[in-house]
Amino acid sequence: MSPRKSRPGTAVDWLTRARGDLAIATAPLPAGAFLEDLCFHAQQAAEKALKAVSIHNGIAFRYTHDLDELIIDLKKTGIEIPPDIERATVLTVFAWEARYPGTGEPVTGDEYTEAVIMAQSVVEWVEAILKTG
Repeated sequence: MSPRKSRPGTAVDWLTRARGDLAIATAPLPAGAFLEDLCFHAQQAAEKALKAVSIHNGIAFRYTHDLDELIIDLKKTGIEIPPDIERATVLTVFAWEARYPGTGEPVTGDEYTEAVIMAQSVVEWVEAILKTG
């Protein structure tokens, strides 16, 4: 496990980057690209949004793509995680496994749609936190 480092940027900076990844995830699939590529950006949107919550609350985190680890860190400090946000941990598979040939089955249209919905839920949850906190 690598040591925790100081984080560049503010919570708003991270949320802005999360929104950027969500925009890419919801863009039309370019010729020659794969749904796995768009799902990677859905995962990145959720990851960066969760890291925005950590920064907002002064919680250190590792540079990791593991959404479950990020959520566990938030829960350890007493932050309540809604069930739909916890379910988004399944997006972690899109950070690496789905991006490389031969490591998984091709992503279906339904799986892509579900990934985007989950990422949108995480980003919206974080937007609400940063608005009220």
